[in-house]
Amino acid sequence: MKVFVEGAGLVGPGLNGWQASLPVLAGTAPYIDAAVVIPPGELLPSAERRRTGLPVKIALAVGCEAIANAQRNAAELPAVFASSAGDGENMHAIFEMLANNGREVSPTRFHNSVHNAPSGYWSIATKSMAPSTSLACYDESFVAGLVEAATQVASGGNAVVLIAYDTPYPAPLHERRPISAAFGVALVLTPDQTGNSLAMLDLGISRQHKPCSPMTDSRLEALRMSSPAARSLPLLAALAGRTAGNICFDYVAGNRIDVAVQPC
Repeated sequence: MKVFVEGAGLVGPGLNGWQASLPVLAGTAPYIDAAVVIPPGELLPSAERRRTGLPVKIALAVGCEAIANAQRNAAELPAVFASSAGDGENMHAIFEMLANNGREVSPTRFHNSVHNAPSGYWSIATKSMAPSTSLACYDESFVAGLVEAATQVASGGNAVVLIAYDTPYPAPLHERRPISAAFGVALVLTPDQTGNSLAMLDLGISRQHKPCSPMTDSRLEALRMSSPAARSLPLLAALAGRTAGNICFDYVAGNRIDVAVQPC
């Protein structure tokens, strides 16, 4: 499948937006680990903003940035949301409530616990009536989202925004599912090249037993391994550096997803 990347959004430790992160991803500036900074969002009504957790804030931030960079209308784009963890803080709070004698779960907690909650907030924020898909695929959640979004682009002939995000679980869940960093990435994918296109991606599947593509910077490699959504970093580095190459991702059932990147 061949698709084009028209815009990108990024939030992560020391990566405060796509434009600001370009020198780091391209290897022309050092990576400095720092707290995650999420730009303030005003799209949601104040009552809805108060109910949102960290995953929703990250998803909205990166999605809006990618669509702004692509100069698209968010209300018109189908969306694919991909997350391994969902809202771990919210699930932790629900488990604590259920462990108490009262067993009373807040309605807000409950509706934020479903995996497609970010897509619901997205539709409210952007006034989108376009279709959305929410999926999870453990450590391969980003690449599963990429495959799904590219498939929708190739089969439907329309632009699609992919939004992938993950946030850490608190203890004791963290010991069972260690995700060490909050991370979010969004890509606007299109069927045809436009004036805003960054690169063409050619996706293929194989069963070759070869290692997935790492980051050359050891600190960025540690970040890549710390969050399923951060598995996107080698692809983001190729987009930022405007370099041609092949990125290999681990996928399900012993398969690999190979992505050939050709800058536009």
